[in-house]
Amino acid sequence: MAFGDKKSAKTVATPTLNMIELNAEMNGTLSFKEPVDLRINGLFTGKLDVRGSLSVGVRASVEADVTGDYVVIAGKVKGNVHATKLLTLMPTAVLLGDIHAPKLNVVEGAVFQGMCHMTLNDAPAGEWFSVKELSTYLEIEEGVIWELVNSGKIPFIKEGDNFKFERVQIDHWAATGAMK
Repeated sequence: MAFGDKKSAKTVATPTLNMIELNAEMNGTLSFKEPVDLRINGLFTGKLDVRGSLSVGVRASVEADVTGDYVVIAGKVKGNVHATKLLTLMPTAVLLGDIHAPKLNVVEGAVFQGMCHMTLNDAPAGEWFSVKELSTYLEIEEGVIWELVNSGKIPFIKEGDNFKFERVQIDHWAATGAMK
């Protein structure tokens, strides 16, 4: 065959999160130690601490400080939001409070009033490497990493005088053969 042998696709089992949907009015504190997929479609007042994902529906109204890995807001939230991985504000979102997130996606039409803090320190531990940590991770000398940085051949960000490397990007970069 001109393009080589076709290989059968491997099926990879991915764990499913327990889904919890709130369609009523609720007051209090919700805290989860294990990852869940929490969806709020009603009224909530209090505090939310979610491992996994949190979705605030279009008709939902939340008055709480919110913490979650992946947070998607389509309704109204009054309170500070701390997303450890990604915060998405949909076109119908209204957020009155401060944001702390390493990654933010704001879709046109969303309303946000507050301060936004996007620093590497908000990223989960282990997701970012320094030059020295990357050298150990890739098992190559620091000098080689500096050559890759200076030539623009490796993905990095500069924060002040520090160079940081995101593990996901480095893994992708290495997997595509760009390391050679």
